[in-house]
Amino acid sequence: MKRTRYALLLAAGSIMTLAMTAGLAMAEPEAAVPAKSEPGKAGIQNGSTVQLEYKLTDEKGTVLDTNEGKEPLIYTQGQGQIIHGLEMALVGLRVGDAKHVVVPSDEAYGPVRPEAFVEIPKERLSEKYQTVGAHLVAQGKGGQPVHAFVKEIKEKTIVLDTNHPLAGKALTFDVKVVGIDPAQSK
Repeated sequence: MKRTRYALLLAAGSIMTLAMTAGLAMAEPEAAVPAKSEPGKAGIQNGSTVQLEYKLTDEKGTVLDTNEGKEPLIYTQGQGQIIHGLEMALVGLRVGDAKHVVVPSDEAYGPVRPEAFVEIPKERLSEKYQTVGAHLVAQGKGGQPVHAFVKEIKEKTIVLDTNHPLAGKALTFDVKVVGIDPAQSK
């Protein structure tokens, strides 16, 4: 079973607080998966199950998330389970390899989209959420969660930002490959 946090994954899970944002699909703690390949052996390719240690920082160097000293991030290469720019930068790396990767916003969560700002009447929002920066979760058309942050409070309306919190930002990853289970032939 996987827990989903949101900074690295494409499919957003629940967002607890901005401090817990940049997260990953993590293996449950009951059983760490041993490394399947040895240094110098097969590198990361489409279909490989990869285990990573990572540290994610923003453009200012602020650590957004890390799993250093914890369970590795486990994902399948080529399945779009992590942001595109990072996934492409990992191709060919082998167990033990470390890499510093700067992912531009267009290869991470894209630019800030003006159409993602929504203005609603104040009366549609409980007073406890009428604070700039407040985090709201609503249900989208397909039943998926839609996250919004209060951007601005006007006299009669409130402006909500439904962009991903990391939209428009370059993301820096320091990664180390701790395991690779090569792609399985079908």
